[in-house]
Amino acid sequence: MSLITLFVGCLTAGGTQAATQAGTPDVAERKDLTLALGNQLAEATLSACHAQDRRAVVAVVDRSGHLMALQRDDNVGPHNTLAAQRKAFTALSTKTATSELAKRAQNDPSAANLNTLDELLLLGGGVPVLIDGQVIGALGVAGAGGSSIDEGCAISAIQQLNQTP
Repeated sequence: MSLITLFVGCLTAGGTQAATQAGTPDVAERKDLTLALGNQLAEATLSACHAQDRRAVVAVVDRSGHLMALQRDDNVGPHNTLAAQRKAFTALSTKTATSELAKRAQNDPSAANLNTLDELLLLGGGVPVLIDGQVIGALGVAGAGGSSIDEGCAISAIQQLNQTP
């Protein structure tokens, strides 16, 4: 299956813009994450972790924040399932990699209050998935041995699928 170019948004990714179809004003055109692509991303993420002899949980959410795919390796702590989902939701909701949000919260007092929102998890491992500059979903990874490793697995998976003809 051929994939449209995927990009990782490590800073803010810019919002989805409404497009006008010929003769139909105010109709938004957008790309959506399919279940097939969500499953491919989940599998590629775990493969990237396995290549480093790591085990993890990966959650994939669509552009609405709904869980599309979830895979958990054997012997990964149960708390990592929720952490992966929250990382994915955070990356999607903010259109920003969660590692970047964590840095902002530490360095900018006006961003520190992001930690007070129960839905957000400011811990590396969440990465938005972009197609043509639009955030269509996000990956959240937890349990691989640290937030930078979690995020690296997600980024590696997106890059791997980006190279698929």
